[in-house]
Amino acid sequence: MRAIRDSQRLKRIFPVLDWGQRYSHEDLTGDALAAVIVTIMLVPQSLAYALLAGLPAEVGLYASILPLVAYGVFGTSRALAVGPVAVVSLMTASALAPLELASVQQYVAAAGLLALMSGMMLLAMGALRLGLVANFLSHPVIAGFITASGILIAVSQLRHILGISSGGHNLPEMLGGLWNGIATINPATAAIGVAAVSFLFWVRKGAAPFLVARGVSPSLAQTLARVGPVAAVALTTSVTWVLNLPGQGVEVVGAVPGGLPPLGLPQAPWEMIPALALPALLISVIGYVESVSVAQTLAAKRRQRIDPNQELVALGAANLSSGLSGGYPVTGGFARSVVNFDAGARTPAAGVMTAVGLLLAAMLLTPLLYFLPKATLAATIIVAVLSLVDLGVLMRAWRYSRADFAAVFVTIALTLLAGVEIGVGAGVILSLLLFVWKTSRPHVAEVGLVPGSEHFRNILRHQVVTDPAVLTLRIDESLYFANSARMEDLILDRVLQTPQPRHVILMCSAVNEIDLSALEVLEALNDRLRDMGVLLHLSEVKGPVMDRLIGTHFLDHLSGRVHLSQFDAFQALRSGGQMSGVAAR
Repeated sequence: MRAIRDSQRLKRIFPVLDWGQRYSHEDLTGDALAAVIVTIMLVPQSLAYALLAGLPAEVGLYASILPLVAYGVFGTSRALAVGPVAVVSLMTASALAPLELASVQQYVAAAGLLALMSGMMLLAMGALRLGLVANFLSHPVIAGFITASGILIAVSQLRHILGISSGGHNLPEMLGGLWNGIATINPATAAIGVAAVSFLFWVRKGAAPFLVARGVSPSLAQTLARVGPVAAVALTTSVTWVLNLPGQGVEVVGAVPGGLPPLGLPQAPWEMIPALALPALLISVIGYVESVSVAQTLAAKRRQRIDPNQELVALGAANLSSGLSGGYPVTGGFARSVVNFDAGARTPAAGVMTAVGLLLAAMLLTPLLYFLPKATLAATIIVAVLSLVDLGVLMRAWRYSRADFAAVFVTIALTLLAGVEIGVGAGVILSLLLFVWKTSRPHVAEVGLVPGSEHFRNILRHQVVTDPAVLTLRIDESLYFANSARMEDLILDRVLQTPQPRHVILMCSAVNEIDLSALEVLEALNDRLRDMGVLLHLSEVKGPVMDRLIGTHFLDHLSGRVHLSQFDAFQALRSGGQMSGVAAR
């Protein structure tokens, strides 16, 4: 038995030992095909995201190699593809910009240190089993942040599309820089940039139908459409080389060092750590939320499950490996993961095969990238991130909840106007504040018996049977320090509004916990009601809550009783009834 438990524990820590034992020829075929397609897709994408982060192009390739291997060993998703993504790249640029580093080497080292710090934070969260952290960030707030980040990213790349010099870390600064540089637009760069953007948008939406209409099978058409960015890279690179466009002011990637990723600790001053601590934490949390959301979505399509806590470990290992191999922070990407899934990836081995393909590209293909226009990479980024922009979330939030709308609107506004770190920080804080605000205002409904049944419903919504001597209130929230006083006020107000009640029954079917502060409030409420000549009863108390109450003096001093069901309590206490409720244990 001990050997079995040890084996299961090892498989939880190293999922590769689980799926690896059952690896089949069919798995190999699916993984290999997916790896080829994803590798072709990731070469231009990795270069583009490094540009977005303000890093040399090869850093994007380095950040896409060992992290895939690390995730393949520790990850629980069969289709998640880890590497540089747009939002994390923007957050990396935002984190490093205030450091005012003097050289590219220092910038790369700082990015590696940021990846190491993020990796250690994620590993610590995994060791503490904090996978539930994703549940504390409301989806509308995260959608608002990603939407605003997508807008910032797209606008930030317009300078590369137009060939002008501008900067800025928020929307007003970026728009101001573009306006000031509009007179210096480089015609050749703009021609390449606009053509690349147009082509990539067409590839995304129209290439597959175009090919299918000409007799290409739907599956092959989809595959060819996904490698459209590679065609854009090849074509614009060839045109730039043949026409010698760098001589006309077109910025190109230039010499990209080939060979293996550099291994070792980044040579960054450790004095940077305090300045990078908060950005590393924000990158870790946002990256994890984005990654686990994608992983859960894809796993559900194949009736598989992921382990959120193990995903923290896997992403931590991926970021550590990135920091130790010349990369920068990484996470699971939506677009590449979907392509990996659709292309037939069956296990994380597809990611390991992709890493091998990217390693070969880093060693053999980098000389071909010299004439690659930065405008093409910018076009790749713009087309990718605009799919993240969802301004419709504002309308959906407004229609459903004004509180959620306020949180989404503030997150988008602060991200656009004040920058990424302030925006995401505000989003996290707002998520928590919304949770506290909502739970601090518990819904307390007066309920009555539905005729011909044993069910109790809100008297304002249904035709129900009530009794003037029995006030029945349903508590629709767990009771804790933030809402217990309000709950007491609501109950006392209802008692004072009810003519001559003799009993108050608190229906606790929705109460999952009563903390010590709420228990003290219930004790005080019991005393106040007794002084008013009213008995306090509880019904449908859940087992774990009852176990806690049994260990206190509350039940000894309770003026009424604890009833097994609301129906039993009402029947026992209504006019003419006898107090014969069954105590719940």
